[in-house]
Amino acid sequence: MDWFDGMLAELNNVLYSYVLIILLVGAGVFFTFRTKFIQFRLIREMFKLITEAAPKDKSGKKGISSFQAFTISAASRIGTGNIAGVATAIALGGPGAVFWMWMIALIGSGSALIESTLAQVYKVKDHKTGLFRGGPAYYMEKGLNKRWMGILFAIVITITYGFIFNAVQANTISIAFEESFGANRVIVGVIMAALTGIIVFGGLKRIVGFTQIIVPVMAILYIGIALIVVALNISALPGVFILIIKSAFGLEEAFAGMLGAAIMNGIKRGLFSNEAGMGSAPNAAATASVSHPVKQGLIQALGVFIDTLLVCTATAAIVLLSDAYLQSNATSVNLTQASLVGNLGDWAGSLLAVIIFMFAFSTVIGNYYYGESNISFIKESKNSLMIFRIFVVLFVMFGSVAKVQVVWDLADLFMGIMVIINLIAILLLWKVAKPVIDDYLMQRKQGKNPVFYKKNVPNIGEVECWDEDEDEEVKERH
Repeated sequence: MDWFDGMLAELNNVLYSYVLIILLVGAGVFFTFRTKFIQFRLIREMFKLITEAAPKDKSGKKGISSFQAFTISAASRIGTGNIAGVATAIALGGPGAVFWMWMIALIGSGSALIESTLAQVYKVKDHKTGLFRGGPAYYMEKGLNKRWMGILFAIVITITYGFIFNAVQANTISIAFEESFGANRVIVGVIMAALTGIIVFGGLKRIVGFTQIIVPVMAILYIGIALIVVALNISALPGVFILIIKSAFGLEEAFAGMLGAAIMNGIKRGLFSNEAGMGSAPNAAATASVSHPVKQGLIQALGVFIDTLLVCTATAAIVLLSDAYLQSNATSVNLTQASLVGNLGDWAGSLLAVIIFMFAFSTVIGNYYYGESNISFIKESKNSLMIFRIFVVLFVMFGSVAKVQVVWDLADLFMGIMVIINLIAILLLWKVAKPVIDDYLMQRKQGKNPVFYKKNVPNIGEVECWDEDEDEEVKERH
């Protein structure tokens, strides 16, 4: 299989050295400047919006709130990318990779805002459940009138998230448990597969209930451990940030020849971690019941900041405040574990294994929802959904026993393909996103709690929701 590993590495080298740097950075800069830095100007509003309750529909039922939709995307976004991904970036690209992860998050948050706003504009109502669904496949079909493009994206995201990314999560869990407890990776895989099956066969409401509880708990616990490490090494912290910045530009002597590796690994692992512009989070954003599409766009931009600037930085501090990254052959989650053990003792490595399980398992659940939503876009079929669920469980088992490098290289390849398709679509739909954002800002300037109607934006395309009569209860609610 060496030829396969080599082919994956070469494809990813071309993809991340040329194509994605231009597209990711170019789109992020474009959206950031054209919106006049909206993701920075409205940071206070993001925190306010996340607590907004979901309005009731005509039958008196509440939909999925902004916070619940946020936790679905956070369940997918906050996971092994924050723990194993950051460690991998540092191992392969040096400390400077962390700086480039920060940059891709700051720039990419603009793309995240646009894609999630568009997902809200073009969402549809599932009349069986009464809940909303949507995402890139939907805005490609309804906004661009390109169903073929939507089907292509739906297939790619279903494979990427339902299968490949879930294999990555399972791989990280099995390695962590093997490292800390000497657990057999096959047994860990069987347990993971069984738990995954129990959740994914339970439907969206069970997914929402699971993620809104476990995501905040695991994030707080992990950041708490990082703060303990920082407090114990507070005098060394300024040196860590200086090391990151100097290494990012090849100015640090020990990492002088790693500038290219720092940039490439920072972009790869930053994208895997925060998913800005990838087209994944919009699937969760579309499920929310909000009065204006931009509200959910702002909340998803906040998710990018929390993921990279908070959780990823916590991992970077853990790793760089230890010397394990200079001495160890570990290049994945076991590097973070070795660093924690070096800082706090053996108990910390075991606790991290448990935290990783919570992070990664919730990510598996969030990933599954993205696949389910896109299968429904292609064709409403109980049989297709059943086959998909079975394969999700099988790939969790596969990832538990597979080689680390193969799993991550496959993830990078499919992730890159997703980004290319999605960024092309949202750039073409800027003509819709801009007036929707302008409508939000205008109402906000007038002192209103913004409410959106599709008649406000000409040439918006095929929009199922946002009629005045359908949204009357939203208007009354606000």
